[in-house]
Amino acid sequence: MFFCAISGEPPQDAVVSAKSGHVYERRLITKYIAENGTDPVTGEKLDESDLVAVKASPNTAAPRPPNLTSIPALLHTLQNEWDALVLETFALKQQHQSTRQELSNALYQQDAATRVVARLIRERDAAREALADVQATMGIAPAANGAADIEMDTAADEPEGLPSDLSALIEETKNTLMEGRRKRKAPADYATAAELKEYAAKDTISSLHSASTPGINSLVISRDEPSLFLTAGNDKTVQLYDRPANKVVATLKGHTKKVNQAQFREKTGDTTLIVSASADKTSRVWARDSASGQYAPHHTIKGHKGEVTGLAIHPTQIILGLSSSDKTFSMHNLETSQQLFQSPAFDEPFASISVHSDGTFYALGTSKGSIQIYDARSGGTLSALELESGGGFSVHSTSFSENGYHLMAPASSSTVAIWDLRKLKTTKTIDLGDNFTIHKLKYDPSAQYLGIAGSTGGRIYAHKTWEQIVQYGESGWNDIAWGSGGKEVWGAGSREVQIWSSA
Repeated sequence: MFFCAISGEPPQDAVVSAKSGHVYERRLITKYIAENGTDPVTGEKLDESDLVAVKASPNTAAPRPPNLTSIPALLHTLQNEWDALVLETFALKQQHQSTRQELSNALYQQDAATRVVARLIRERDAAREALADVQATMGIAPAANGAADIEMDTAADEPEGLPSDLSALIEETKNTLMEGRRKRKAPADYATAAELKEYAAKDTISSLHSASTPGINSLVISRDEPSLFLTAGNDKTVQLYDRPANKVVATLKGHTKKVNQAQFREKTGDTTLIVSASADKTSRVWARDSASGQYAPHHTIKGHKGEVTGLAIHPTQIILGLSSSDKTFSMHNLETSQQLFQSPAFDEPFASISVHSDGTFYALGTSKGSIQIYDARSGGTLSALELESGGGFSVHSTSFSENGYHLMAPASSSTVAIWDLRKLKTTKTIDLGDNFTIHKLKYDPSAQYLGIAGSTGGRIYAHKTWEQIVQYGESGWNDIAWGSGGKEVWGAGSREVQIWSSA
């Protein structure tokens, strides 16, 4: 007895493939050939002309069809149908997963190609700039052919940089700080790792900022008056707190959206300023009145079209650097609010800014995982730091070590990368665990320790050995600050500031 290779039942009108030798029901195989054109068993090309009718004896009785008159037979048939559906679903899932994998690989390749093109464009522009400098030095005029157009376009895109007097001041400051840093060593009485491990929560300052929109985004301790500290909050204000008096001595208003960061500008022999950066696209400056000691609005810095995500006060104490989500960064004169420089738009929004210990360049973290290094004098691009694993996360905090050799930045939401600026590559990556989300990173002033504020408190790591020394608290810290001599570690949370020190 024959059985159809498709249905598995005895055929009523049997045909056999001349190529594979398999028997089929004629109506089933003709439909399959019309749709696919191949043999359903072997996959070979098959036409209806390749089918040969099977001529059985006319005396042979047709097979008795199943009548499913018994419950076991019915259940058996249903089970076979269910198994067929399960197998078909499994095959579809496999095809779906394979398609998703192919799409993922294609997207990764496209992203990698985009990054390569962007890097090549930057290298091309740098080469054009170097060629222009060489031509200017040798007294060679630009060619009159197509090279003239290239030269002109390059000049149009090049940043003009800072005025010559400020560039000279930056260079002088760099030389002074570099020379002093090479000779300077950590104070003998600076906090040791063993002492940091023994710190306990000594003081908690609560009920800061508004309860309706809680959240402290920035914490900074005054260098000249360590009893004072600043906090910037989601309630659109900056608060100045006097710790010995245990009270808020000033609430600085004016912003219309959350304040992302605040800083002191403390310059010997000059007025103390408080500077802020806000999501309302502005930076505000308050000046301290020498007679009353109160802070009054000095000026408002505008010019960015997006949120001002960070600020950095240059070691000259005159220049203010701002990063913005409008993909640009700018430099301003703190005394006059005059804009000194605004960069061309980058490919990605900037999420943070920090200035090198010597003031020679800025590090700007982007919202997609890269770090751009810009010259503080010309505003030109010096380098780009990108992890091999790619981006996809926001570099919302960076910190230079005091010795100027290293830069700390997020490598993901829960890992920290230590960049060696002499080699422009990561020297260490610290995994903080999946349950920890980074909020702020800060080197201590001696460059011996790394301070990390995150979703489960603050953590301190040793520089060079990269071992975790201690963890402070369990509730979230949005920012971290180092007290004088490392004798205190401060952390800012929702509406409170915790101070950890020895008993």
